[in-house]
Amino acid sequence: MSNTKNTSNSHDSQNSPEEDEEGTEDTVTDDRPSPMEVLRGARSQLAELTGMEPESVSSFEQTADGWSIDVEVLELSRVPDTMSLMASYQVDLDRDGQLTGYRRVRRYERGRSDARRSGGR
Repeated sequence: MSNTKNTSNSHDSQNSPEEDEEGTEDTVTDDRPSPMEVLRGARSQLAELTGMEPESVSSFEQTADGWSIDVEVLELSRVPDTMSLMASYQVDLDRDGQLTGYRRVRRYERGRSDARRSGGR
């Protein structure tokens, strides 16, 4: 005979998904996309608009109006690959993950690192 009892019913009644720890109703809706859905949607929408495939996301931030994402894109393929021309695009999306604007903020060769600034030089 086991000395355990089924606690799933008591656990469920204590932690209802509609209430938080203080017993107030949770006002967050599940209609908004998750951060991963926003990232995937941003990449897909940018590719459709520019005709270029995003390679990576280098920055992702939630803003008061929605989302701001920096996406790295291959603009011109060269040989060797380290000489390929890359670009960083800032992509703005609304709270629902719909693209509201984008702009290229930087172009660089794939093999080059960011220039470091030292004080006064």
